[in-house]
Amino acid sequence: MQHMRFFAVAALLAGLAWALPALSQDEMERVPNTVFPSPQRSEATFKHDEHNDKAGLFECGVCHHGETDGKADPTFETPGQPCVECHPVEGAPGRTPLMRAYHRQCVGCHHDAGNGPLTCGECHN
Repeated sequence: MQHMRFFAVAALLAGLAWALPALSQDEMERVPNTVFPSPQRSEATFKHDEHNDKAGLFECGVCHHGETDGKADPTFETPGQPCVECHPVEGAPGRTPLMRAYHRQCVGCHHDAGNGPLTCGECHN
């Protein structure tokens, strides 16, 4: 009887160990460039969690911002929403094109913080 209980608990724990990681966000390691018709450079290397831990970024809205009255609003968070949904590849009236949005966000923050990559090859490698 105790063997059955042991195997039942072991099976439950094994199932949880297998299923729980599927519920968490995968660690992002590269910013995909597949939305661009003819990318000029390789995808940018970006280890999401490592970057945010190192930079002390704990609020999603710092990067995954929404907008209020046509302006970026970090209090309106959009994690999980692809940037291209609001920033079209070719741009649109009143919308920042995707590539410019990426570069403004990343390079602008690195410049303001005085830390992080600033040149193309430091991210696109």
